Amino acid sequence: MPESPDHFDVLILGSGAAGLSLALRLPADLSVAVVAKRELSEGNTLYAQGGISAVLDAGDSVESHVRDTLIAGAGLCDPEVVRTVVERGAENIRWLLDQGVQFTRSPATGTSGYHLTREGGHTHRRVVHAADATGKVVETTLVDRVRQRPGLTVMENHIAIDLLRSDKMGEKGPRRCVGAYLLNLMDGHVRAIGARFVILATGGASKVYLYTSNPDVATGDGIAMAWRAGCRVANMEFIQFHPTCLYHPQAKSFLISEAVRGEGGRLLLPDGTRFMPDFDERAELAPRDIVARAIDHEMKRLGIDCVYLDISHKPADFIKEHFPTIYERCLSLGLDITREPIPVVPAAHYTCGGVVSDHHARADLPGLYAIGETAYTGLHGANRMASNSLLECLVYSELAAEDIRQRMDQVPPIPPLPSWDESRVTDSDEEVVVSHNWEELRRFMWDYVGIVRSNKRLERAKRRVNLLRHEIREYYSNFRVENDLLELRNLVEVADLIIQAAQHRKESRGLHFNIDFPEPDESQRKPTIMIPDNYVPPSSS
Repeated sequence: MPESPDHFDVLILGSGAAGLSLALRLPADLSVAVVAKRELSEGNTLYAQGGISAVLDAGDSVESHVRDTLIAGAGLCDPEVVRTVVERGAENIRWLLDQGVQFTRSPATGTSGYHLTREGGHTHRRVVHAADATGKVVETTLVDRVRQRPGLTVMENHIAIDLLRSDKMGEKGPRRCVGAYLLNLMDGHVRAIGARFVILATGGASKVYLYTSNPDVATGDGIAMAWRAGCRVANMEFIQFHPTCLYHPQAKSFLISEAVRGEGGRLLLPDGTRFMPDFDERAELAPRDIVARAIDHEMKRLGIDCVYLDISHKPADFIKEHFPTIYERCLSLGLDITREPIPVVPAAHYTCGGVVSDHHARADLPGLYAIGETAYTGLHGANRMASNSLLECLVYSELAAEDIRQRMDQVPPIPPLPSWDESRVTDSDEEVVVSHNWEELRRFMWDYVGIVRSNKRLERAKRRVNLLRHEIREYYSNFRVENDLLELRNLVEVADLIIQAAQHRKESRGLHFNIDFPEPDESQRKPTIMIPDNYVPPSSS
């Protein structure tokens, strides 16, 4: 147990697959706190439908998985990282099995004993899954294990405000991360929590867009906090838009899994015409950026609100067995997917960029780690291949745990932490400012920095984000913090990073498509690294 309730060996911000896996992999004698912005299970992992890619079948190979990932990443993946993640895939699936995760079994699809599906960009069936609710099964299993683990502190309904750096407290020597300020959303109290190691596992930032598959908590908190603390951020222009979110007024953020297309689903226009073969020889199994742009093109060309995904040519029992969650959700809205196609639209889904982290998951600020969707590791490049995300969460939680175990004895004690200062702020009397700015930000990001971009659209977005940043900073300085304000503060930071990165990349590659630069430029075949003004290289910090 910790020396005090405000000091821990390891502070994990985020409770998805990455954060919970790390908590369970750390030595039992360490004091560990897991912080969740809402209840412990709420986050992107819970809503992940498809599965986890790993080489499990004798007919598959590491080389094939590596090659598919590199192709999907459009030249920007780090080959060494890709190989590390792929080679550790099977052992991490076994680790999940040891935790109690129950995957769908079916020896008919290969030698693994599990039903393996195929998704966009994969040349083999290698996606292990739990029906069409893999994320939910993984998340709830890990939550149960975390709650049962002795000595592990869970802090639900807390949002991190900012990271704490030793140099801001008068500490001599290299600067390092020593904790974070946390706001208790239940009582409004802010306290400083110290830790020898702090892990950002806060997920992505797709709530920066008006239409998204993500839950409300995906507001880029870890990316924004790391940037403010002096860490580099990379590849923020590469936002993955999932091609198929359910289009229905009562179906907020409901995803139609990639696996529906993997099992033969066809994308159709309202008149029943199939269109994907006109855009790519892989048709519905092309990578997500190609499918999303094709749908966007057809919607704009025809002036239609959605396209349709049809799996009804498959037997009804097959559909109900493989996609029970999707079947039940659609049926509750009056759609029988065994008989009719599903109306779908693209929506912001996955943040391929993030906090720059090395092969041990370390960020630039010593003592700080970034894992999962928060991090930029080099795995995804310019486009994430389907079902590589949960795999990355698992592998990098393993790498971080290994590194923390080796470095624990080298880290000095936590210095005294300054209390949160509210002496110069008051309660807000103009909360409409927050709600208005929230809506404005998400709408202009969708309109100007979405699936298809242009120089003029990006310039308009940059002017608007500059105005919003000024307003939000002024508001933050004058009023007591609360959840919506903190999330908006982080979203506007992330929006600015996305816009700047998109303006910097004067080509089209992967998920970034600019009509003023429609072709890839090999001279720009490198990551977009954003460096904050307060950045200090780790070796000289």
